Amino acid sequence: MAKENDKYTKPPKPDDRSDNVEKLQQMIHDTIENYREAEDYLKLHAEELSPEEIERIKQKNKNRLTSIQNMREEIIDEVHDNDKK
Repeated sequence: MAKENDKYTKPPKPDDRSDNVEKLQQMIHDTIENYREAEDYLKLHAEELSPEEIERIKQKNKNRLTSIQNMREEIIDEVHDNDKK
């Protein structure tokens, strides 16, 4: 077991951002999949769902679109940062 003081004496791990673009691309892919699945679910089951549930799903998808845009912008930032190195 590590000593209590070790957390103050060991240096932090280096920031490895070399695979950030790939991770972000995978996150975008997964988020798009979730978006499409939610849309398909709404199409198939809208009449069975409460208005609140429909609104919750639509809001989640709106948030997903925002997240996708933010992740795309982050990829651009990562590429620009890597170009500077």
